[in-house]
Amino acid sequence: MTFEQFDIDGFLRDTWQQKPLLIRNPWGEWRNPIEPDELAGLACEPGVEARLVTCAGGARAAEHGPFDPGRFAALDQDRWTLLVQAVDHHVPEVAALIEPFRFIPNWRIDDVMVSVAGDGGGVGPHFDQYDVFLVQGLGQRRWRVGQRCDEASALQPHDDLRLLAEFEASDEWLLEPGDILYVPPGIAHDGIAVGDDCMTYSIGFRAPSRAELIGHWADDLLAAMSDDDRYGDAGLRRQANPGEIAPEAIDRLHAMITETMGDRAAFARWFGGYASTPKYPDIDWSPDEALSADDVGERLRAGAALIRNPASRFAFVRQEDCALMLYVDGEEYRCAGDVAELAEALCAGDTIDGTKLVQSDAACALVATLVNCGSLAFDD
Repeated sequence: MTFEQFDIDGFLRDTWQQKPLLIRNPWGEWRNPIEPDELAGLACEPGVEARLVTCAGGARAAEHGPFDPGRFAALDQDRWTLLVQAVDHHVPEVAALIEPFRFIPNWRIDDVMVSVAGDGGGVGPHFDQYDVFLVQGLGQRRWRVGQRCDEASALQPHDDLRLLAEFEASDEWLLEPGDILYVPPGIAHDGIAVGDDCMTYSIGFRAPSRAELIGHWADDLLAAMSDDDRYGDAGLRRQANPGEIAPEAIDRLHAMITETMGDRAAFARWFGGYASTPKYPDIDWSPDEALSADDVGERLRAGAALIRNPASRFAFVRQEDCALMLYVDGEEYRCAGDVAELAEALCAGDTIDGTKLVQSDAACALVATLVNCGSLAFDD
């Protein structure tokens, strides 16, 4: 599916991370990618992250999957919502929903959470720390958006749900199938199903916090450091007061930190691996028998296409020597020449016509490595 009536450049300039926006059905033709019963079946499978939120007597309760199929038969009297994470990793038609939103860099994409709700169902007023596009799939949902929130915003006492204690609605819309509501980080919102079989697709975009970046970057640096790399002060001069930590000492100590953490090239290489680490690594596509580079070349010359594992993450960082570093599921591969061209294609789309790109033994070797790791597969 593609957008037919959506000003992407205007959206990025005037709306992205600034304010909510209702986008009335911009699709050429909207088709709901998954049925409610299929989603419920997925929530019963082990290894799939799912929650069921019910509301009875004004109090919300949350249960975590996998669920017994009989659990859904007892929901008729409750205002309920079933939420399933990373449905794009399991259902190709849901994964296709991401394609029109790739005007946002791939490394920012988190996953597609899908919800189905009965009449009056909803998770309550809340806010997220990431951007989200809420695509109405089936039925109707009434969305309200409100105030800007942060970590100091008061929450209701609840063990499983982060619900706002106060919600001040400023706008309200009824979404029909194909409509999209964009909500930037920190904006309070609340969605209530109007009628049964209300399905919503939440396309979320992750945003690492400063604390998260510093913490993980520092952990990576520490793992590679030698205990012999220590403070030194050759040429030390006698101080008037031995209790003072002199400015010269502070300068040396500070430089020990900033020179290490300020290495931009090292940070770029670390972040490529960090950003490409899969969220759900258990979705394994590795073949029963490993393929050689010759096997790969033969299949590609025969016209086979490549597809990416939807749970895998691909990204690249350009290098000053015109090569690039490819990052796949946390692993790093240096690419040059036609291998670099292949790497860019692998990062740009979910399906790759290898006959046009894989020309050298090195390119075949890279594809073989990624196939054997389960990050790529042949589209049979």
